[in-house]
Amino acid sequence: MTTGFREALRLATVRDRDYLLQAPVIGEALAGQISRARYVAFLTQAWHHVRHTVPLLMAVGANLPDRHGKLRNDLIHYLDEEAGHDDWILNDIQAAGGDRQAAAASLPNIATDAMIAYAWDTVHRRNPIGFFGMVYVLEGTSVALAVRAADEIEKSLGLPKAAFTYLRSHGTLDLEHIEHLGGILDGLTDPADQAAVIQCARAMFWLYGNVFRSLEKENA
Repeated sequence: MTTGFREALRLATVRDRDYLLQAPVIGEALAGQISRARYVAFLTQAWHHVRHTVPLLMAVGANLPDRHGKLRNDLIHYLDEEAGHDDWILNDIQAAGGDRQAAAASLPNIATDAMIAYAWDTVHRRNPIGFFGMVYVLEGTSVALAVRAADEIEKSLGLPKAAFTYLRSHGTLDLEHIEHLGGILDGLTDPADQAAVIQCARAMFWLYGNVFRSLEKENA
């Protein structure tokens, strides 16, 4: 039975996780009821936040206190894994019949912008260790939903497999990452670091939930 900090984090964020998972668009996707326009809208917002992943990881590494120096190797591992994923999303948009150039030239919606801003604020103004709370939210959500959603959307819309690179790769890749992240979380013993991770994770569940809710305004 898991008794380390990862379990404490799970228990501390149950209600926040529910807010994310209860977003209507997620239910539509898992039921194969999402439109192509809404899927492209999701990919566009994903591109806006995913393109910040590598810069954020680099900023975390640069701001880590010396007592967390060993975490830099973990960050290098994440950097190697995450590089280029924003390009995958643009490829998916094109394969789904969307306009990759228009997506890349667009502005993030307010909900996505708020999530990105909170991540940068955590790294630069709060505690950079808190960023692992965002990793926990995004990777955990991918493991729980991504592959299932990709299968249902592909089946219902008849889109090519090339339109689901991001969802399918993250569903599989993040399954490997989540155990690695668990080891990092269980290694955090300082109460201030643990509080920072919990605070960031709770915020990210709500902010990411709002990103999904913002998609309800897209054309059905």
